[in-house]
Amino acid sequence: MEPFPEHDLRTPRLRLRWLAEADAPHIVALDGDPEVVRFLGDGKPVPRAEVLEKTMPVLLARQGDRGELGYRAAEDAATGEFVGWFELTPTNRGIPGEVELGYRLCRSAWGRGYATEGARALVRAAFAEYGVRRVMATTMAVNAASRRVMEKAGLRYVRTYFEEWPDPIPGSEHGEVEYALERADWRP
Repeated sequence: MEPFPEHDLRTPRLRLRWLAEADAPHIVALDGDPEVVRFLGDGKPVPRAEVLEKTMPVLLARQGDRGELGYRAAEDAATGEFVGWFELTPTNRGIPGEVELGYRLCRSAWGRGYATEGARALVRAAFAEYGVRRVMATTMAVNAASRRVMEKAGLRYVRTYFEEWPDPIPGSEHGEVEYALERADWRP
């Protein structure tokens, strides 16, 4: 049984439902695709065992207790095909009312507007339904596609920052970027 099915979000083309254990094969395939993960972590595909033993438990544990925040599987509303996942979770900074927007889509879904459609739905829900004060997102500065999604979802560039990486991936020398949108600046 899915947690909080009454909290599915729907857009004209997507159903955003809570991520479930049954989604493990999809997450294995997603995290195993070198193009999907090239701007993440060490830029290398994640082995199946690691996804099953480490990634999935973390994703499933971060579901909100009221069915608001957490990770959502994204499905094509017409076909039910898994196209990726979205997150709206409390930030690691622990700032009350601040959440992080994230997304990871299958290559077959790239260039179809799904990332923007899902991100906009979560931004709207964050402000209109969940009482969030600030939505933020980060990516590598060189990840132009993800930056465009953030901008189309209404987030604005905040800063570029640099982190120390034990095994830097190509492009990390250009830093990470943060985008954000405050509730006061959101226009439904």
